[in-house]
Amino acid sequence: MTKQTPADAGWFAAIDGDPSSDDARDAAATAVRTGSSPSPENWPANALESGFVESKADYYDQLKAATTTATRTAVREREGADDRQIVHAIRTMDDCERTANELAERLAEWGGSVDSEAGTGIEYARELAARDDVPPEQARLVSLAENIVSLADEADDVREYVEQQMPSVAPNLTALADPVLGARLLSLAGGLEELAKKPSGTVQVLGAEDALFAHLRGHAPSPKHGIIYMHDAVRGTHPDNRGSAARAVAGKLTIAARVDHYSGELKPELEAELVDRIETIQARTVDESAGEGGESDE
Repeated sequence: MTKQTPADAGWFAAIDGDPSSDDARDAAATAVRTGSSPSPENWPANALESGFVESKADYYDQLKAATTTATRTAVREREGADDRQIVHAIRTMDDCERTANELAERLAEWGGSVDSEAGTGIEYARELAARDDVPPEQARLVSLAENIVSLADEADDVREYVEQQMPSVAPNLTALADPVLGARLLSLAGGLEELAKKPSGTVQVLGAEDALFAHLRGHAPSPKHGIIYMHDAVRGTHPDNRGSAARAVAGKLTIAARVDHYSGELKPELEAELVDRIETIQARTVDESAGEGGESDE
């Protein structure tokens, strides 16, 4: 906020009426978030001089209320952003899948104790939930199976949501990776902006933090990749060249995230460049790879 006179400088200058009212508090929060001053001032004294407050203690009470409201608004805006919705969605999908699979194991164990035809996994849960001839003593098994199926279906629905939303949230990241892998990278980084700010070396090992910390303690070799192992270009490369593939993929994914965050413009050349680079890496023979550095990438 541009300073005018000591009496009307500061965030409290934007407030009309009773400072404790909801409208005034919202105005104060907006001023706190958007205002500025070229130099510090004696704000409590200015607030007293302007008649905004009756004491310095009152000033600090009003300032606390304004900054709390401003923070809550900023958090709501951040959490409502499209990339944060993707983060929540992919974490929900993972929770649903993990819980459904764990309960499916319990169902198979429990079912095997009373049903000679008990199967395993989500498919057994679906089969059991669809039966009409279940004896009364197995009613609890059927109830559990129905809940497992519900969780599994919810995971599928959330996956579909992620696949539909990712191309608009991060078009280049989605083009280079699949939507679910891109969403996992957003989740691990904390959002699109956070991912865009990370160096490619960090992106390369996202999801391998335990292995990285073990390496830093001297208990393990440096990890060559984290969650990007799920990328076809990394997983489909010979182990001796997989480190090079992981670096290439991480480098392009980092660029893609930056383009998505700062411009949002789809750049098909990124995918073409990555394909060319991976083809070159995968064309290497094991002997060539060992000859370049005396040891394999892995």
